[in-house]
Amino acid sequence: MEEKKTAINWYPGHMTKARRMMEDDIKLVDLVIEIVDARIPLSSRNPDIDKLARNKSRIILLNKSDLADDAVTDEWISYFKEKGFYCLKLNSRLNTGNRAVNSLITTACADKIERDKKRGINNRTIKAMIVGIPNVGKSTFINSFTGRKSAKTGNKPGVTKGKQWIRIGGSVELLDTPGILWPKIEDRNVGERLAMIGSINDQILNIEELALEIIKFLNKNYKKMLFDRFDITENIFENVDTETMMNPENATALCIMDYIARKRGCLKKGGDIDYEKAAGCILDDFREGKIGRISLERV
Repeated sequence: MEEKKTAINWYPGHMTKARRMMEDDIKLVDLVIEIVDARIPLSSRNPDIDKLARNKSRIILLNKSDLADDAVTDEWISYFKEKGFYCLKLNSRLNTGNRAVNSLITTACADKIERDKKRGINNRTIKAMIVGIPNVGKSTFINSFTGRKSAKTGNKPGVTKGKQWIRIGGSVELLDTPGILWPKIEDRNVGERLAMIGSINDQILNIEELALEIIKFLNKNYKKMLFDRFDITENIFENVDTETMMNPENATALCIMDYIARKRGCLKKGGDIDYEKAAGCILDDFREGKIGRISLERV
């Protein structure tokens, strides 16, 4: 019997205001640059953006590519290009890819530039709107791209709450916007993936359940990385009776979590396991890339 799961939704009031602001400002720009998380390129795309940005040139930047499985990221780039988007993978934290982004902006706006030239207008500033859900690294990208601290950054969602125009040299002007989710996340799996990368506030979640889901995914898709990171060997499962349990996958994941908790000293007084602390350790290791380069979605 499949475990019943409740939907994950997190839509603070400022997101409603931000969406209305984007609707008003979209007509001011030539280009929409969408930042997504390379680990979940599809789940980290707000479906509302396609509606807001129709008839605009589009770029998708797969940020945090250093945390994702490189081969899988390349497959996603091909996928988005086939859909008609200009696309690049990016690691904003290491300040790489800025020249490629500049070149891509020029390519994406080539038709507009050509139309301007025919009208006798040269070197008009390209205006681009930066969009993305919370915690995909928009502000880090802007600071890297501009070479100065132009936007606030943070490792939790909801840091940017107002719009700001940022000029880059004489050719490009960026409009930074707050990260917004969509009001109702219908697909539970999408909500889980968003929670795993930190785009939904941990304070509203059961992080123990989330950590178990991560363990299950890693055990199935990146087992060697999981076992290497936490020094796990197959003998920890000797006393786990998965054959008679209704959900053997859960039993295996719980056994792994118990092992990690004891190894990391996540214990309460009396020796009971502190599952919340253990879950925090697992989530932190995953989000910081300490387990390895992991993609939660494939094409």
